[in-house]
Amino acid sequence: MKILKNVTELKKALEKKRSLGFVPTMGSIHEGHKYLISKSLKECREVIVSIFINPTQFNNRNDLKRYPKNIKKDLNVIKKFKVNFVFIPKIRDIYNFKRKEKISINKKDLILCAKHRKGHFEGVLDVMDRLTNIVNPSKIYMGEKDFQQYFLVKKFLEKRYPTKVIKCKTVRDQNNIAFSSRNLLLGEDSLNKASNIVSDIKIIKKKLLNKSNINSFLKTQSQKLTKKYKIKIEYLELRNLINLSKTNNLKNSRIFFAYYLDGIRLIDNL
Repeated sequence: MKILKNVTELKKALEKKRSLGFVPTMGSIHEGHKYLISKSLKECREVIVSIFINPTQFNNRNDLKRYPKNIKKDLNVIKKFKVNFVFIPKIRDIYNFKRKEKISINKKDLILCAKHRKGHFEGVLDVMDRLTNIVNPSKIYMGEKDFQQYFLVKKFLEKRYPTKVIKCKTVRDQNNIAFSSRNLLLGEDSLNKASNIVSDIKIIKKKLLNKSNINSFLKTQSQKLTKKYKIKIEYLELRNLINLSKTNNLKNSRIFFAYYLDGIRLIDNL
């Protein structure tokens, strides 16, 4: 495993590389990241993992400050997978030029997290564009937990580069909580509550089969969950997986939800 700490080292190491799989991360490597790495190793000749906490996608400074970091631990985990390269750039390596035109999100895509986190996906698309331009991968691997992120990144990048953005399943712990770096910021009681919330939303999803007005039903259920768990829910919506539009049709759709638990923002889809 070769550690690349700047763009010059990366360009030299990746010169003429083909069938290159890319797993972009912000560190705090967990089981979800491990699945992305495993899948990329099966499908690509060589694999590069990046660790870069992108400041431009944080719409809350405190969220950026407390985002969990442990490079040494991350490298020890990645090393076990026999990954070819790990890219650990500095901010100046990625943001070494100013865009002539700002990246903007289409009005119809200002939903879910894009609605509640102003500037977040503009920052995600910006950094993914810069990383893809530098790395030049054949495939990029992203998880379904952040489905809207995958949806927007795929649409954005595949128009600009000869690369494919590969969707990978959500990996969950024994309590059915989707793995997330932010889970490290939660105590045992909060994690138990998060597990119960997922269980409740699974039950809610089953009840949708008998509902004619799903959006109204979910609004009522959101109010009940808020009161039951004393949490702040940003959204609890059924959306189509093809275009992420709101729907009353259970086919090809999922419940998307985001909420704050003890000040930590969690997202998922079922």
